[in-house]
Amino acid sequence: MSLNQSSLRADAITCVRGERALFTGLDLEVTSGEWLHIRGENGIGKTSLLRLLSGLSKPAAGCIFWNNQPIELDPDDYHRNLLFLGHRDALKEDLTALENLVIASALDDLTVSEEEIFLALHRFGLRGREDLPVNCLSAGQKRRVLLARLLLRKAKLWILDEPFNALDTQAVEMLSGLIAEHIAVGGMAIMTSHQVIPMPNGRVIQL
Repeated sequence: MSLNQSSLRADAITCVRGERALFTGLDLEVTSGEWLHIRGENGIGKTSLLRLLSGLSKPAAGCIFWNNQPIELDPDDYHRNLLFLGHRDALKEDLTALENLVIASALDDLTVSEEEIFLALHRFGLRGREDLPVNCLSAGQKRRVLLARLLLRKAKLWILDEPFNALDTQAVEMLSGLIAEHIAVGGMAIMTSHQVIPMPNGRVIQL
């Protein structure tokens, strides 16, 4: 079953940090069944662009549209359709993987069962580690806990900042497959990565 047709478009957006313009007049668009790969050198504004597209900050100029409507007109509707995972997102170290996802689901206003959370953690290779405090997990395992949210929140648009960081080869393949599944049913994704991402229906935006 496909998700309803949707689109995200940025028209001539400009991002300024301090007195420096990171980029100016940037246009992009992604629609259902497509994904964008944002590339560029460190410090050029990739994370800042994702924050603009997520509505966490506002462009100095230009406008961002969700289904042809500026995202600021109905931010609640936009954020219901959006899942943003930043590369600096943190877990509560003294809580377990399960407890972290229970809290994240509550903050996302989701009703999910413990069984659904267990299944998400298992898919990301964390069987047997569900009840361990996060501070007992490796960096890659912590990243997998965060990424398990992709399976719990049925968002149309995934915005992912360096989602492959700290993952081993098996986890990279697993996440690539999950993103491909999302795109195949009409989802959308925008992500940064220093790696080549071998998936169909993608376009590169070079900053």
